[in-house]
Amino acid sequence: MAEVRLAAESRTEFGKGAARRTRRAGKIPAVLYGHGTDPKHVSLPAIEFARVVRDHGSNAILRLELGTGPNELALTKTVTVHPLRQYIEHVDLLLVRRGEKVVVDVPVVVNGDAAPGTLVTQDMNSLQVEADAMNIPDEFEVSVQDAEIGTRVLAGDVSLPPGVELQTDAEYLVVNVTAAPTEEDLEAEMDTEGAGVVEEASEEVAAAAEPAAEGEDAQQS
Repeated sequence: MAEVRLAAESRTEFGKGAARRTRRAGKIPAVLYGHGTDPKHVSLPAIEFARVVRDHGSNAILRLELGTGPNELALTKTVTVHPLRQYIEHVDLLLVRRGEKVVVDVPVVVNGDAAPGTLVTQDMNSLQVEADAMNIPDEFEVSVQDAEIGTRVLAGDVSLPPGVELQTDAEYLVVNVTAAPTEEDLEAEMDTEGAGVVEEASEEVAAAAEPAAEGEDAQQS
């Protein structure tokens, strides 16, 4: 994992209003914590930080240049994104030291083409591991090249670099290779779903008609 230099500024204003003003200035509110120290409130350049996440992933190690004090090494721990506008609202940063072990989630990338007539499903998109803070893997690769029906890759089967220890349960399923559905299977599924819709519609019509029928009986009596 690359170490990326990033300018940061201390924040003295807090709360929602201050956070909005920080974002309007093109910066992201962030909190730096860890090692038993008091949390430090800082702001990060929005465009530069977004570029770091895009190019290096969420496990990027940042060398924060605070200007008023010594530089700090930090791991991006949590990135909060606005659910609708998709801009970064807030960032939590964890202080780290060289040689220190940290627990992180590392993406799993599946590559290769399985045997003809198979369907490859990925049940886990990342694995939790413990690694040196300065040597966090970018990703773990799982090859399904020529994999046959019935092939299963568990978390414990994924190859890890030296010094990286798996924290995820080794028995968790990561990749599964099954038989691809045939045209007959798809048609049968569509017929079943269609029949279910017709049946539900018929039941709704029948249920709506019952009160009317009861009303007619009452009028006749």
